[in-house]
Amino acid sequence: MSALEPIQQQALVDRLMSACGGQYSPETRRKFFITGPQWAAAYEGNSLFQDKTRPTIGFERIIEEYSKIGIGYWCTHDTDVIPTAGLGHAQQDEIVGRIGEALKRNDMKCSMVTTETFHNPVWAASSAPEASQIRDYAAWRVSNTVKIGHELGAQFAVYWPGSLGYWIQGAIDETQTLQWYADTLNAACEADIDLAKKFGRPTLKHCMEAKPFEPVAEILLPTSDAMMAFIFSGKLKYPAMVGLNPEYLHERMWGTAVRAALARMLFANKLWHFDINDGYSLKHDVDIAVGLINPFDWLSVLVLLRSHGFNGPFNLDYKPPRSTSQHGVFAVSFPTAVDRFIALWEMAGEVLTDPIIKEATEALKTAGPRVADPLDAAGMFAANRELWSLHELIGHRLFQILIGQNKGRSFSV
Repeated sequence: MSALEPIQQQALVDRLMSACGGQYSPETRRKFFITGPQWAAAYEGNSLFQDKTRPTIGFERIIEEYSKIGIGYWCTHDTDVIPTAGLGHAQQDEIVGRIGEALKRNDMKCSMVTTETFHNPVWAASSAPEASQIRDYAAWRVSNTVKIGHELGAQFAVYWPGSLGYWIQGAIDETQTLQWYADTLNAACEADIDLAKKFGRPTLKHCMEAKPFEPVAEILLPTSDAMMAFIFSGKLKYPAMVGLNPEYLHERMWGTAVRAALARMLFANKLWHFDINDGYSLKHDVDIAVGLINPFDWLSVLVLLRSHGFNGPFNLDYKPPRSTSQHGVFAVSFPTAVDRFIALWEMAGEVLTDPIIKEATEALKTAGPRVADPLDAAGMFAANRELWSLHELIGHRLFQILIGQNKGRSFSV
């Protein structure tokens, strides 16, 4: 093959994408509550050790491209679209107005807003530091984001307290810091109650997002389990307004089974919003797209969510690789991420109706014959021991559905 000029390279990518087949139409994609974040498509490929590989891109173009793909919802951090110095001033109103027009023009909705409380130097000592003026500013920032959310018609507000922690153990009083952070969330909820009345809308769903590692050395609320304890601690004035926005990779990073973590949230009725991506356990936050690393695990997760009636929002919180071009971001990254998610969602539906899995599951729940003596442990074990092999059989059947073997697909040896 001779050398390919850049315009030929784009054409090759487009042709091979078409040759892959299996694409869903934009109309089908819009049937799912899938959200496209501003920061994901705007990611320029830079990191702590790596320079950017893609140009800057604004929200008008991102909203337009998402709409073409069939992503029906958009979300953002406040400072993804508004300079920090412009918050609370005329520039904010002007930009929010332009966002609203872009969403309407492209038949999209704003699903969620979130506040940047981790990047700006003002958060160097956390978003709940000793300086009371900065804590007041944090309370204003989250309240201002709630206002933006109501102006754009959002349903959710998300909080990632990534800087809530420290580098030096013993330098802060952790319990006091947690109380200060609770005060910030209380301010957001109180502002929301007032703003909802003003706008004639329901209050937002306030969702906390956990992450076990990064960006500080020790994070005070590193897992969703820690956040549930925080929500139910009695320190929040409006705990019924606060739930969770887990991220798949954030749960996987610390070594838990993601499905088990989500089950605990479902059990507590606090799974309200879900950031979807992929990656590796016990490593940093690489934010790879859905299903490229752990497709079997993803199938299992979606079986759980479908069986409990959770159907979104699913937020595409990932970073297209640095090796992907700007053209590739919208021609490959986002459409394929959405399509893999939909395919896995449909497979999960097959699992729930599969006759083999249904019979095996029902048999396990029915169990073996009851023994006469309710204290006869050996007898109870003997009565059920053969049934328990069905656990592994169900796992095998999940694998067959994942690779299409349940529909007759086979491989030559």
